[in-house]
Amino acid sequence: MEARSAAPAAGPSSGAAGDPRRWLILAVVCTAYLMVGLDLTVVNIALPSAQNALGFTNADRQWIVTAYALPFGSLLLFCGRLSDLIGRKQTFLTGLTGFAVASAVGGAATNFGMLVTARACQGAFAAMLAPAALALLATTFTDPKEKGKAFGIFSGVAASGTGLGLIVGGALTSTLSWRWCLYVNLLFAGIALIGGALLLKKQPKTGARMDVPGVLAASGGMFCVVYGLSNAASHSWGTPSTWGFLALGGALLIAFAVWQTRAAHPLLPTRVVLDRNRGGAYLTMLIVGTGMFGVMLFLVYYMQIDLGYSAITSGVALLPMIVLTGVGANVSAIKLLPKYGPKPLITGGLLMSAAGMGWLTTIGVHSGYAAHLLGPLALVGAGMGLIYGAALRTGTAGVALQDTGIASASVSTGQQLGGAIGTALLNTVAASATSNWLGSHAQGQPTPAQLHLASIHGYTTVFWWCTAIFAAGAVFSSLVLRRGPLPAPPGAPAEKPVEQAEPARS
Repeated sequence: MEARSAAPAAGPSSGAAGDPRRWLILAVVCTAYLMVGLDLTVVNIALPSAQNALGFTNADRQWIVTAYALPFGSLLLFCGRLSDLIGRKQTFLTGLTGFAVASAVGGAATNFGMLVTARACQGAFAAMLAPAALALLATTFTDPKEKGKAFGIFSGVAASGTGLGLIVGGALTSTLSWRWCLYVNLLFAGIALIGGALLLKKQPKTGARMDVPGVLAASGGMFCVVYGLSNAASHSWGTPSTWGFLALGGALLIAFAVWQTRAAHPLLPTRVVLDRNRGGAYLTMLIVGTGMFGVMLFLVYYMQIDLGYSAITSGVALLPMIVLTGVGANVSAIKLLPKYGPKPLITGGLLMSAAGMGWLTTIGVHSGYAAHLLGPLALVGAGMGLIYGAALRTGTAGVALQDTGIASASVSTGQQLGGAIGTALLNTVAASATSNWLGSHAQGQPTPAQLHLASIHGYTTVFWWCTAIFAAGAVFSSLVLRRGPLPAPPGAPAEKPVEQAEPARS
């Protein structure tokens, strides 16, 4: 079945004789996706400055991140199918335009409510942009060797974008203002918008149809789950609103899963997710998204607040992780994936990331960068590179043309929904651990030294949780993912002789 469903994807533009502008299209797609990746974290580095300027509380701080991630994760499946329905070019350009406008409004925000609203709009338009970008990549390159190179470049951009956001955010916050962390998106969006309008062709209709009940159930369910977790972080797990949203979200997602087996035109067809490799790739991205925010959010606060790093210094401190992520993604997608397949790369990458997060639990009040941070960051970066290089290509491998958008959206949904869950869950873990430490060590008003020790205890607790998340992901991937290389599409030459026998197994 999988072999037959992949056939439409290998259209007349297959092989090296494809669109002569395909490498320029790759540059446009990477520019747009880099902007989305940057924006996931570029604001993190500017949060202390934005909080000081607009006067919002620590409890409200997480909503600057969650307001972006929540609509992003909730709407991705809908927008992925929308790109199959109305065309990838139209969805891509609409997402770019809306994202740019929302960024401009956020940069000009005069209060907390205006900034949160702008971030939510950014997330909604990013949900249009991200799956369309990945679907364009998957359909523009069909020759196996060229696709490997293209995915290697794209994976490096996608994997390192969040880390680069911290460097860019640090530079802009230190030299200009936190507002430029949002205004900078106008540059990326302008370049990608012009390039997309000139280079992309209008795609013919694929025959896809919109599953309205599925959209309502999936989007509503994911929204309620993430909102419930966020409410637990800002209030408590015992409040009725927290459990009410979590229960409603779980019920909606169960209803969605049942409906997809019965719907005439399901939003997320079982043929897309029940393939072991693709399903494993989607859940891997969920796990990675959940765990990585331990580095991107809490490590930044540790460096800035407890070690006294400036915004730009803390961003540059992450450079080894970013470089190794990009290098690892290219090596993974281009050299290793065609030969070994996704299983050893994803499993090994998760184990490396777990080891790096466990190493970070040794931090203290006077930790040095070279002794306590450089090694863990390098290990996590290399691990993330292996994961991204394998998972992004695996998540779109072998799908029919009419399912390219929804398959691409499923990859992004795992990452973004995981990020929203990770931010809310780990923020709760950190707050609880910090409060418990103060309750057992401080008598009366805590001293500044005790506050530092308490916050560091919260960070290390989060890092232990991230270690467990990545380790569990490694066990999961070792059980679910298939051995061996990905099967070659029918009619396309395999990159390695062993791939020619793969379709018979699937």
